[in-house]
Amino acid sequence: MRRFVNSNCVSHLRVLRASGPIDVRWLQTAWAEMRSPLAFGLRLWVSVCLSLYVAFWLELDNPYWAGTTAALVCQPHLGASLRKGWYRMIGTIVGGIAIVVLTACFPQNRTAFLAGLALWGAACAFVATILRNFLALAAQLAGVTAAIIASNQLGATGGVNGDAFMLAVTRCTEICIGIVCAGVVLAGTDFGNADRRLATRIASIATEIIGRFAAALAVAGPELSQTQPVRQELTRRVVELDSIIEEAIGESSQLRQNSPVLQAAVDGLLKALAAWRIAAVHLAQLPHDQAQQLAAIVSQAIPSELRPEFESGEPGRWLTNPVALRRIYDEGVSTLNGLPADTPSLRLLADQTAEVLAGVSCALNGLALLVGDSARPVPRRGDVRLHVPNWLPPLVDGARVVVALGAVELFWIVTAWPNGAGAITFAVIGTILFASRGDQAYPAAMSFTVGIFLTAVLAAIIGFGLLPTLTTFVGFSLAIGLVLVPAGAGVAQSWQTPMFTAIAAFFCFFLAPTNQMSYDTLQFYNAAAAAVAGLGSAVLSFRLLPLLPPASRARRLLDLTLRDLRRLATSKIPQASEGWEGRVYSRLSVLPDAAAPLQRSEILAALAVGCEIIRLQNICRRLDLGSGLDEALEALAGGNSAAAVAKLANLDDALKARPGTAILRARAALLAISEALAEHAVYFDAIALG
Repeated sequence: MRRFVNSNCVSHLRVLRASGPIDVRWLQTAWAEMRSPLAFGLRLWVSVCLSLYVAFWLELDNPYWAGTTAALVCQPHLGASLRKGWYRMIGTIVGGIAIVVLTACFPQNRTAFLAGLALWGAACAFVATILRNFLALAAQLAGVTAAIIASNQLGATGGVNGDAFMLAVTRCTEICIGIVCAGVVLAGTDFGNADRRLATRIASIATEIIGRFAAALAVAGPELSQTQPVRQELTRRVVELDSIIEEAIGESSQLRQNSPVLQAAVDGLLKALAAWRIAAVHLAQLPHDQAQQLAAIVSQAIPSELRPEFESGEPGRWLTNPVALRRIYDEGVSTLNGLPADTPSLRLLADQTAEVLAGVSCALNGLALLVGDSARPVPRRGDVRLHVPNWLPPLVDGARVVVALGAVELFWIVTAWPNGAGAITFAVIGTILFASRGDQAYPAAMSFTVGIFLTAVLAAIIGFGLLPTLTTFVGFSLAIGLVLVPAGAGVAQSWQTPMFTAIAAFFCFFLAPTNQMSYDTLQFYNAAAAAVAGLGSAVLSFRLLPLLPPASRARRLLDLTLRDLRRLATSKIPQASEGWEGRVYSRLSVLPDAAAPLQRSEILAALAVGCEIIRLQNICRRLDLGSGLDEALEALAGGNSAAAVAKLANLDDALKARPGTAILRARAALLAISEALAEHAVYFDAIALG
């Protein structure tokens, strides 16, 4: 037998040698792609094991909540994990306080208590949709924590047992243990790279803006209308920087203290895109020869030190010495602002080019902070306001929680299902956690529900087939690692992430490990059925109460922006450009990806018109330009762009005889508004929301 095996092996090796060298590059590629996800899976597994060990050592009632929380907190990026843990802790404490207060208000009234729980969940979903990033997570956890504690004290009959305070203390302790353990493991094994990723993306976007804008000045003709899709894509990429900034802040206390610098960098890039749009629209409408002449004048006014970077900047060079580049760009801004101009067209191009350079200078200041150079301090805004882009989605999300939770509660009361409280918990989890996903809420909730079903199957296999044979914590840890490591690796990739998140996060919940393990199969299957039923109601609620279609949401955002623009035009109170820009930026951040290119162009046009109106109003207060501007703005507010353009032209004729740079800048602003109104007359004349 041995001779037969050896002869076969020798013949097989001869065949391999005859076929040529073995190509192992695909193995190297596969390992390179899987190395980072597997490392994250190991970190998640160690975090869960550590949190369970601490909870076992403290002899807590339900230590699996510590493991579940550790898995939920773990994120593939260190900064996201640390920030998520901090805000999860805040949301947990708020939710615990809320359920204690709710129990004290309705100690003997089950119906009122359940109604209050549904309203609290709706309020949390409403606030979570208004807020962004990890602040939204805190609001979500406030609702989920309240539901978890409520399910523990309601029992099988739905009567409040009065143990809300001790349950809140216990659950909050278990959850905080999971948060701290996950933070310790991740901070000790992952040094983070969010600052480098953020710096690379800012440099890439900024250099592309400068390069494209330089090319636009070189073309200076009707072909500039073809650059509109490029600006729209760059705008989308700038908006996406917000989440990476949150991760970078989570990794560095220095970045946290100087967060206004990073926000100013993002705002600067958006301002540069808006200025590029105004210049491109103006050059496209001029005769080709005149456009080339004016563009040449502006290009020649750019300092010679700036021209190589201005025309062909490389992201790598920006990361090497951003402070020196920032100084050059600031000199370019001063030169262009002081450029002598005898026509509104030249003044407009010079000023908008200066705005582009100033915006990129803000981005370079952010790069200086990220690479450790000396960054200019940016003061924190004293009147920070919450700009809600659209009130309809948070109202729909709140109503969805009431409907889903009310239906599960009613079903529980009618059927007296012993596991109804568990179904309530997962109905809250499904409706609140996925509400902020917009168009992806339903598919994400479906994927999460499938993951919960698979989690129950895996927990049954490990819990009933493997754990009874193990007697040590090391063996227990290795057993759960068979599920947690692959699930964690799945979380770190982009395919079916909600499904893998459900497996990684709720495996410990279904396994329910305690110091004295019990193997009650009936209780296990009832709990699994309650989880699937609760999530099923959440999935159904996303079908019954979906968001408006992307086209309708985009139209509503445009209508709200137009309404605000008309209010700005007729306001007698001086307005700050930061407030107007903040409102429009908030709507750009939630504009659906499926929005038409024309809609993105219209909202950018409204942004530019609003900024120019504020600039004109400030000039009018200093120079007394008469009532012509008020009449033009009233026509704009009335939805008559043709009349507004005519009145702006009359005002421009009246200002021709008045000398001065400020007057010329006012005429350039009039020109920019007129061209935007003429380009998007259909939008500016539309009936806006009241």
